[in-house]
Amino acid sequence: MKVIDSIVTQAAGIAAVRRDIHAHPELCFEEVRTADVVAQKLTEWGIPIHRGMGTTGVVGIIKNGTSSRAIGLRADMDALPMQEFNTFEHASKTQGKMHACGHDGHTAMLVGAARYLAETRNFNGTAVLIFQPGEEGYAGAQAMIDDGLFERFPVQSVYGMHNWPAMRPGTIGLNSGPMMAAADRIKIEITGKGGHGAHPYQTVDPVLVAGHIITAVQSIVSRNVKPVDSAVISLCAMQAGDLGAMSVVAGSATLVGTVRTFKVEVQALIERRLHELCSSVAQAFGASAVVTYQRMYPATVNTAPEARFAGDVAESLVGAANVVRDLEPSMGAEDFSFMLRVKPGAYLRLGQGTENGLGSCHLHNNRYDFNDEVLPLGAALHASLAEQAMPLSA
Repeated sequence: MKVIDSIVTQAAGIAAVRRDIHAHPELCFEEVRTADVVAQKLTEWGIPIHRGMGTTGVVGIIKNGTSSRAIGLRADMDALPMQEFNTFEHASKTQGKMHACGHDGHTAMLVGAARYLAETRNFNGTAVLIFQPGEEGYAGAQAMIDDGLFERFPVQSVYGMHNWPAMRPGTIGLNSGPMMAAADRIKIEITGKGGHGAHPYQTVDPVLVAGHIITAVQSIVSRNVKPVDSAVISLCAMQAGDLGAMSVVAGSATLVGTVRTFKVEVQALIERRLHELCSSVAQAFGASAVVTYQRMYPATVNTAPEARFAGDVAESLVGAANVVRDLEPSMGAEDFSFMLRVKPGAYLRLGQGTENGLGSCHLHNNRYDFNDEVLPLGAALHASLAEQAMPLSA
């Protein structure tokens, strides 16, 4: 029996876990109930567990044979601070919290893989099942690493996957390089001189300065970054003055935004140019500007051998025609990047959209829901990575 056929028989149970988690979403580092669900299932199947790593993380260990080989399989557990607009039975029961990114599905898929691996033990080595908290902006992967994840449970490689509504069900995508961009936060604080709008010559208008900075910043990518490299600078919010005071020139203004890059050298270039450009533009108007540049998530970069291996495993399940090995990288970010900074591995995308991959409700949408039809495939992909990385014959 193929691994996917075996797991398909458990599809209803995997979906039940997924829908239960969806109905009870928990935010970053609050995933106590979700961790309880995971721990209960793994314990039921005789899998030793370790709890509390990275605050609410769960690690399951499945050993078989005598080999020292080990592979890490990771799923994220947290939800988003969003109000769900869906009305189906398993919609969120908690105001202002929702599984709008599919982490409920990711957790359920790894739970499904855990059951299969524990029951069949068709591998020689150790499967380390990593149920991670705090992916959505809180670097839960780094928190688990800081707690000694890979020292306590050493692995030769680690793999993660994410559902992708832009790809049809039954397809898997990846590449041998950058999959997701680094995500940095920028804050630009402009200080001028406030006054009366009827006498602007007596002021140093920070709103005017902000306008010039907004325009000038967009020249960094177009005139400083090589065209063959990818980068994005988006200034997404501005705060200055009082909307109720139409004739008051504010004394200060603040801009916030994000920078997305794939290469460390491009990231450093943009950080340097932001400091130089913002300060110079503000100074030209008699104002000052201070840039705070916060590096949050590094780029998610697959290592080539592990990406080739994961692509081969995917082909064994769905065929070469349904595996995209040169998937276009996304400028979004993912904290699995922290794991790939310290261990070889690969991050994959699992198609779950409409038949042509178009028109699906995308991630972080108030009406998003995971497509339960792809749960068995995701579980099979996790399990097959372990089996083929640690075959009994080797």
